[in-house]
Amino acid sequence: MPKQPIVYLLTNRPNGTLYTGVTSDLPKRIWEHRNKVIKGFSQKYNLTRLVYFELHEDMYQAILREKQIKAGSRKAKIELIEATNPGWKDLYGDICT
Repeated sequence: MPKQPIVYLLTNRPNGTLYTGVTSDLPKRIWEHRNKVIKGFSQKYNLTRLVYFELHEDMYQAILREKQIKAGSRKAKIELIEATNPGWKDLYGDICT
């Protein structure tokens, strides 16, 4: 996957704790989460399952979208995930191929 601004959501299990992030290198960033390279919220709650991501034209738009998602309700985040990934499948393998 080439570098591109992406907003993503992680969890530890279906309907579990949610984390929203933004990056320009999704495979690398998810690898960092999975291997607990960076201390913080995702490490504390073992958030390693990529369940949603969306591509953006530029980083500015991606950051605006990340803030919008973070400001939304938990219900809205769950609906966003379930609209494209109703089984809460870990998408990490899909982005690494």
